Amino acid sequence: MLKQYLFVFLVSMVPIIELRGAIPIAQGMGLPIVPSYIICIIGNMLPVPVIYFFARKVLEWGADKPVIGKFFSWCLEKGEKGGKKLQAKAGKGLFLALLLFVGIPIPGTGAWTGTLAASILDMDFKSSVIAVMLGVLLAGIIMMLGSVGIFSLIR
Repeated sequence: MLKQYLFVFLVSMVPIIELRGAIPIAQGMGLPIVPSYIICIIGNMLPVPVIYFFARKVLEWGADKPVIGKFFSWCLEKGEKGGKKLQAKAGKGLFLALLLFVGIPIPGTGAWTGTLAASILDMDFKSSVIAVMLGVLLAGIIMMLGSVGIFSLIR
């Protein structure tokens, strides 16, 4: 069972998949929902400070490199696009907008993109992490409820 939890933890750290994919995987493996939820949240939040402080710099550095340039440029554009969209819709309610951006589990709106967008928008670190954390908790609850419902129909 420890290997399964470790797998779910690592999946929740992967960009794009994050806890939105890890929670259904945990349910598919038959793991208890509450411990899986907690492990997925920890795994999803662990990269957030690194993303906030370093991702933008690394992406800007690598955007013109031969092998990695296209991917790095794509990531940077995605973060900038997400940030501009958030700022346009939110105005002064940027904290709530970031929380909802991360919290509504649709592809491309998780903790990685939200944190990168917050970094690009120069939101302060504390507000960014709190908004992303609350968004991850919300996304986790939504995915948990959806996963429990789907897997209870299958079993």
